[in-house]
Amino acid sequence: MEHQMLDYYAKDLIKKAGIKIRHSFSSELAIESKSDANDLVTNIDKEIEQYFIHHIRKDYPGHLILGEEGFGDNISALDGYVWMLDPIDGTMNFIHQQRNFAISLGIYKDGVGVLGYIYDVIHNELYSAQKGHGAYLNDEPIPVLESTTISEAIIGLSPNWIIPNRRIDNEGLIKLVQDVRGIRSYGSAALELAYVATGRIDAYISLRLSPWDIAGGVVIAQEVGAVATNLNGQPLKFLEQDTFLVARKSIHETLLSNYISLK
Repeated sequence: MEHQMLDYYAKDLIKKAGIKIRHSFSSELAIESKSDANDLVTNIDKEIEQYFIHHIRKDYPGHLILGEEGFGDNISALDGYVWMLDPIDGTMNFIHQQRNFAISLGIYKDGVGVLGYIYDVIHNELYSAQKGHGAYLNDEPIPVLESTTISEAIIGLSPNWIIPNRRIDNEGLIKLVQDVRGIRSYGSAALELAYVATGRIDAYISLRLSPWDIAGGVVIAQEVGAVATNLNGQPLKFLEQDTFLVARKSIHETLLSNYISLK
């Protein structure tokens, strides 16, 4: 019952935040760069994060918040309830396309993901899950994922990692491109996770993601049988940046063993 009430509350916040984002399209954006010229943030990212934080702190004062834009709490441990929020995952898409972005939210209790949400604002698609109770798309159950093979798979992978780089052996990823049915890159980790969970793609690989990028999507993906680890096959930690792989169970180990080799 505790998590059911929290679920209703979170969904209501997310939907209202989505309305605020849609209304922002008619206003001029204030755009800034963060860590590099392509790591962008807007006034809307900041306003939406502050909107969540205001309500969470008022209605759940004992809960902590880990937000991408830095308005939440300084967290060194995942004790109690922690909300991990990316107010707009895919900010570059939001700025340039006004689509292909999402609100990403995971609610964790003592380090375990209990509730997960990804809201595709433009398509009004709310992916959600409560641990142990399945995953849903707009309240319709998402089926458990079936087995597939590498040759039949569509993989989410940024082209940045296929060209020579200092983080991963790109030759293994070139072989992957040759062996799979297709490669896609959507520019939003949250949406890529949602697409794995719904079978639109079969795996998603990234070399650098933060907890708020994946916290909600991992809960959803695990509820339909997907496997999520870092690229060394280790459990995710959710307190720091790390590499990331989520895939159908039938191809997860094959991807790690045959195609992925970190430098």
